[in-house]
Amino acid sequence: MKATARGDAMVNPLEFMLTDVREKYEAVPSSRAFDRLYDDPVWAHMFAVLHKQLNEHFTAINGRAATTRHYWAENSRDMLALIKDIETDLHTLKRASVEVELADAYEDALDRCRPWLAMSSDSPIPEDFEPIEVIRYEPVFSHADKNVNLKKHQEPVELQMVGSGSFAHVYSYVDPDYGIKFAVKRAKRDLSERDLERFKQEFVVLKNLSFPYVVQVYRYDEVRNEYRMEYCDTTLRDYIAKRNAQLGFAARKRIALQFLYGVNYLHHEKLLHRDISLQNILLKVFESGAVLVKLSDFGLVKDQASEFTRTQTEMKGTIRDPTLGSFKDYGVVNEIYAIGHVLAYIFTGRESLPVATDEVGRIIHQCAIHNVDQRYQAVSELIAEVERLEAPPVQATA
Repeated sequence: MKATARGDAMVNPLEFMLTDVREKYEAVPSSRAFDRLYDDPVWAHMFAVLHKQLNEHFTAINGRAATTRHYWAENSRDMLALIKDIETDLHTLKRASVEVELADAYEDALDRCRPWLAMSSDSPIPEDFEPIEVIRYEPVFSHADKNVNLKKHQEPVELQMVGSGSFAHVYSYVDPDYGIKFAVKRAKRDLSERDLERFKQEFVVLKNLSFPYVVQVYRYDEVRNEYRMEYCDTTLRDYIAKRNAQLGFAARKRIALQFLYGVNYLHHEKLLHRDISLQNILLKVFESGAVLVKLSDFGLVKDQASEFTRTQTEMKGTIRDPTLGSFKDYGVVNEIYAIGHVLAYIFTGRESLPVATDEVGRIIHQCAIHNVDQRYQAVSELIAEVERLEAPPVQATA
């Protein structure tokens, strides 16, 4: 396929195709039950999302076949759209030399469903329709063996340092099999036993999470005490600092909501991040200019039911609630305080809190007010407020 030129660089359309497919599924949540079935470093999330959606439809169809023998109109349209997505996206991957196979049993199930699914009404299920065997504990998507080139004896890949924190160094590298950049987070050699245990626990927590706005991790190396993770292009601090004059309200609101959705997901999973800062919020920046927020650095994460906590010595987060006397008492309202400061930076580009003269300022001050009873008590309340925000009127110039 012919590449096109843009400036002095050559652009490969296949790379755009693959990026678009990955980005399409990046923002769709999966679940642990399906994530655990796939370990592909690039396409695992897409496979898990599609597997989950297929199982939901097949289970519902089996239930309706045994009762009313009609599949709901909206679900029928969704099922047809899902079939089209699978066919289109797997074909796109094939054009880019990524050959993916769907299990024969599921190919057969789709072939059996397609003829009776209707776009405009309930779909009558045929009298002789045999129940679909729903596959829950095995993957149904896989790379076709004839097109997978696994490098069993790869040469060492050169790492480039991209950052360093209290517990670890972060490096980047390009995977020679996929041509995609990943990151490696490696524990520092002089960590105490307890801090190394916390580093390992960070990986375990992240491995069990699956959400578009939380950084994804892949594999832990016990010998080197490091793990591989998805690569992000920049921090929230650097992204806004470089674009503050050009960044519009709509873009700031999207970034704010992605950040809030990520924290809300953690709280729904009964976790407290406890180290929210402008450096720990990463962004993936796409060719189109779109961005994807990724929460990272879970070294101080705490299960709300856990007792694995120290007190003042652990209060290392960049944004700390002045009302919090002891870290063991850290709760959602203390996380809300840090969230308020992050929102202030997103909407204003400044690290100080704005004056509460408009809706943005009012929301931020309700996050950071010293009377914790007057703060938002849950991130979901805050999300509802931010979703309602409208761009301020343009000020007329003299």
